[in-house]
Parts: sequence; structure tokens; C-alpha cells
Amino acid sequence: MSFNFAMQVIIDFLSAKFVDRIGYRIPIVFANICISVGFILLGILPFYINPFVAILICYFLNAMGGGLTEVLVSPIVEALPEKQKVKAMNILHSFYCWGWMFIVILSTVYFKIFGIENWRYLSILWAILPIICSILFLEVPINTLKSEDSENNSVSLRKLLSVRIVLAFIILMICSGASEHAVVQWVSFFAEVGLNVNKSVGDIFGTCMFAFFMGMARLIYGMKSEDIDINKGLSVTAILCIIGYIVIVFSPFAFLSLIGCAIVGLSVGIMWPSVFSLASKTYPKGGTAMFAVLALAGDVGCSMGPGIVGIVSNNKTIINAFSYIISNNDITQIGLKAGIFFAIIFPILMFTILFVLRLRMNKN
Repeated sequence: MSFNFAMQVIIDFLSAKFVDRIGYRIPIVFANICISVGFILLGILPFYINPFVAILICYFLNAMGGGLTEVLVSPIVEALPEKQKVKAMNILHSFYCWGWMFIVILSTVYFKIFGIENWRYLSILWAILPIICSILFLEVPINTLKSEDSENNSVSLRKLLSVRIVLAFIILMICSGASEHAVVQWVSFFAEVGLNVNKSVGDIFGTCMFAFFMGMARLIYGMKSEDIDINKGLSVTAILCIIGYIVIVFSPFAFLSLIGCAIVGLSVGIMWPSVFSLASKTYPKGGTAMFAVLALAGDVGCSMGPGIVGIVSNNKTIINAFSYIISNNDITQIGLKAGIFFAIIFPILMFTILFVLRLRMNKN
């Protein structure tokens, strides 16, 4: 997982330098080809070379394709001749959640029917989806997001990173990714404990529950977004996220902690796509380079959130201190809740930055 995110961060950074120069079509087709090849090789290479090396090769290809897709899909949608940009962006990102659920459920059904020992064939089957996408992207009309800053429609990274408002959005994206992944990595555990079910059921129910609430938030907000101020909408979800974190941490019952996870899933739903939309609306000069930098920041957040939870949850001093606060005899749960408690800094920071931005915009 760390290798995958690290590779995506590198791809996000590099793509900011070349995407505007060569356009969107070639990179997005190449991205889907990389993903499909990665899936196919995952079902073949581990049986012919060192399995660990094989997995790293496949992860590299998938991370390259995933990173490029992450950078390109949002500006492709933003560049569409569509006035309701926030609606389009949130509906687009809701399909990440539906795809997430689709993969989890169908993979589970496959393993139930054919057995987990036949996983290699499932990996090859999943390659069909990016192959179809690469064919579609060869034909569909694609507009390019225009920057208002220069004749060649691109802004240098150095200039982009010198703009304070862009730096604010970078921090917001870090907070978005961290707020989501600090909890999503552990939601299956809370489902397993809270519902008193085995790990397989916990994995399916917990993951799908989080994805469902996240997707519904994006879909519903997307349909109503033109009547809602983006900054205020994000501020409300940041508060809701904080409440979800508090429920997870201080609930005396595992089932209530699971409900807290659902609240977090609902709250983080609009964060990522709406920060993209707010950034594009506030600083239209950024162009594709800004979307690449924001995607990079989001991936950094996706690594930071679980990282902080993991570090804190293994700290014996913090666990001992939290054992006096949390009424629970399970050391694992105490450590996990302590880690999530420290990660609450991300939605708090997000709310603070949005509040400051709103004040400055009102002055102008």
C-alpha cells in the first residue's frame, strides 16, 4: 500500500510537468493500458519469477495508471462545456465509491464460487474494465482545461506553489485524503467487532458501508450543489467528520463506533471533489498543473492519515493514557481509538482553513 501511494505521488508530480504539453488523450489511454497490463501480469508473473518482485512490478504499473487517471479525469470533467461544474465533479467521484463496492462484492462472490486459490484468473478478468476504458478514450471528444495565465495554457510548478491560495488548497487536499483514509483502513475491524461477525463479513460490510455512504453523499450533494455554497458545504462536512471521529473514539460500544465510521464516510464524501471544484473556481489560472498538484496532495494525505493512526496505536505510553479515558478492556481497540483521536486534527484543520478563506473572500 505504501509503495502504491509513493508511486502515485511521484506520477502526480511528474504529470504536472508534461500533461498540458501533450494533451489529455494520450496519457489517459496510456494510463488505462498500464492498469490493464498490471492486472494481467499480476495473474501471471508471480508464478514465473520471485512473487514479491512480481507484485512490485504490477503495483508499479497500476500505480502509474492510477496516478495518471487521478490527475486527468477531474480536469477532463472540469473542461466539459457544462455549467454545473460542482455537480459534475461530485457525480464523477461518486463512481469511485460505486466501483469500490462493485469490486468488493463481485470479488467476494467469485471467491465463494471458484475458491480463493483461483485468484489469478480474477485479476486477469478485472483487466477487461481498463481495456474498455482505453478504447472509449480513443474515440470520445476531450476538451482541454484552459489556464488563464499564459499563452501556452500552462503554469509552472514554481509559480503555482508561490500562490498562497493554492497552498491553502494543497493543505485542504491533504486533510481530505487523511480524514478519509485514517478511518477507512479500520472500518472493517469495527464492523467485525461491533456486529460480532467473522473477518470476511466484517471486510465486506464495513468496506461497502463506508463506500455507500461516501458515494451517496457525493451523489446527493452533486444534485443539489448549485444551490449550496461550496465553502459552507465543505465546512459543514468537516464538522460532521469531527463528530464522526468523536463517536468512534469515545463510544463505549463497538457498534456505535461503526455508526461513527458511517458518519465519517458520509462526511468525507464531498471533500475531495469539492476541494477540486473550489480550487478551480477560486484560482482558474491553475490549469491542469494545479489539478496534478492537488491530486498529489490528496495522495500524501491518504498516506499520512493511516500512518499517524498506526504510529499512535502502537505507542504504549499513549495507549496507557487512553485506557483511563476509554472504557474498554481491549488493548487493540484502545490503541486504534487513540490513533484515530490524533487524526482528528485533519478535519479540524480543514474547518479552520475554510473559515479563514471565507473571511478573506467576504472582505474582497
